[in-house]
Amino acid sequence: MTAFNLTNQLLNFMAPAAFVALIVVLLARPFARFFGPKKPFLPSFRAQLAIVFAASVLLLVIGLVVFGRDGKMASYALLALGAATCQWVLLRGWKA
Repeated sequence: MTAFNLTNQLLNFMAPAAFVALIVVLLARPFARFFGPKKPFLPSFRAQLAIVFAASVLLLVIGLVVFGRDGKMASYALLALGAATCQWVLLRGWKA
């Protein structure tokens, strides 16, 4: 496998995590004042995006190890649930 192919495979593996992280962070920002604490401590946009992206990639790797292949719907369900839970923790949603 060439370096170009390896880079292409890794980027395609991480693309769903990047997309879900971006959508979750973008959609959570306007709703933080309704569902978050009265005076929320919001990390910066980049920090939220990086944390949710890292957690999402980790969950995809766990799905790859458990199922032995990439692209299983259970891995993507875990990705969506994990990204939403991570964002909820970042916004301190339990203090609403």
